[in-house]
Amino acid sequence: MRKQDPWMNLLGLANRARKIISGEELVLKEIKAQKAKLILISKDASMNTSKKIQDKCTFYHVPFRFVESREKLGHSIGKDERVVVAVLEEGFAKKLISMLDD
Repeated sequence: MRKQDPWMNLLGLANRARKIISGEELVLKEIKAQKAKLILISKDASMNTSKKIQDKCTFYHVPFRFVESREKLGHSIGKDERVVVAVLEEGFAKKLISMLDD
């Protein structure tokens, strides 16, 4: 078992603090309500899902980042595969962006 990516640990922490939401419909709702501070999309999400989320993010000026896989995204929050996760807290969002942009 290789070492977990640092962003995964932080996302897990955000999850335990109840500052994230996952699942396409719920995430879209948070984007529209302008509560989402960052959207994480797995690179293996369907083109359709990926485009829909990106378009919403662009329209509502919500930053988004891509992560390697739906397995990693789900695993980091203690769930099975997840293709999209919204971070609802500014502090977590900023730190995750800096980690993912490195």
